Amino acid sequence: KREISNFDYLMYLNTLAGRSYNDYMQYPVFPWVLADYHSKTLNLTNPHAFRDLSKPMGAQTAERKRKFIQRYNEVEKTEDLSAQCHYCTHYSSAIIVASYLVRMEPFTQTFCSLQGGSFDVADRMFHSVKSTWESASRDNMSDVRELIPEFFYLPEFLTNANHFEFGCMQDGTVLGDVQLPPWADGDPHKFILLHRQALESDYVSAHLHHWIDLIFGYKQHGSAAVEAVNTYHPYFYGDKMDLNNIKDPLIKSTILGFISNFGQIPKQV
Repeated sequence: KREISNFDYLMYLNTLAGRSYNDYMQYPVFPWVLADYHSKTLNLTNPHAFRDLSKPMGAQTAERKRKFIQRYNEVEKTEDLSAQCHYCTHYSSAIIVASYLVRMEPFTQTFCSLQGGSFDVADRMFHSVKSTWESASRDNMSDVRELIPEFFYLPEFLTNANHFEFGCMQDGTVLGDVQLPPWADGDPHKFILLHRQALESDYVSAHLHHWIDLIFGYKQHGSAAVEAVNTYHPYFYGDKMDLNNIKDPLIKSTILGFISNFGQIPKQV
C-alpha cells in the first residue's frame, strides 16, 4: 500500500528479530541492493543494476555458489568446528560493523580494540564500496557480508573527517575517504541519496521479501536453507544452542568466543 518505506520496514523487522544499535554483535542488518558500482550514471529502471535479492551473498555468481555447495557436501556432519554448512563466516558481526564505521568515533576505538589495539593492514580495511561489493559477492570465499543501515542515511561515515592515519595500501594509495562509485561523483551525500532511492525503488520493493526470507524468515535454517545455499555454522544460531547443557567450560568459552567474533543469526520472525 506504500504506507511505509522499505527502510522503516527493515528496521522494524530487525527490531523484532532482536537486532539493536546497542549491540555490535547483533547490529541491524541491511541488504546490498545494487550490483552496479562502475557506471557513470545509475539507472534504477534497469533490473541488471540490482543485486539478486533471492540469493544470499555466497550465491551471487554461479561459480561461487557451486564452490559453497561443494564445501557443504564435502564436510562430514560432526559436532566440532568443521560442522556441515555453506558458510563458516557471517554476514553481520562486530568487526564488520566497526570496519564500516571506522572513520567515526566511538567505532574507531571499537575497531582498534577488536583488532588488538591497532588498525588493520590498509588493504584489508573498508576503503571502496565497489571493491567491498566484489569481495562479498564474488572474490573472497570468507566474505559474505551484508550492509548496515548507515549506508542509506549517513554520509559522514564515508569521509575521514577526523584525519585518522590508516596507512597506505600496497599500490601506494593513502587510505582516507571511502572511494565511491562513479555515479556518486565523489559526493557522499549523492551516494546516500541514490543508494536510498535504490532501496525504495520498485525493483527492490518487488523483490525484498525474498531477502527477508533468507535473513529473518523460513530460509534461515532447515531444508529450505540448504536448498537456498544459506546455511551457516551451527554456533551462529544462538537460539538453537543450549549452552546450559554444555558442561565442558573450554567448549562453552570456545562457542561464546566464536559467536562474539563471527556474528549471530537474527531470531526467526
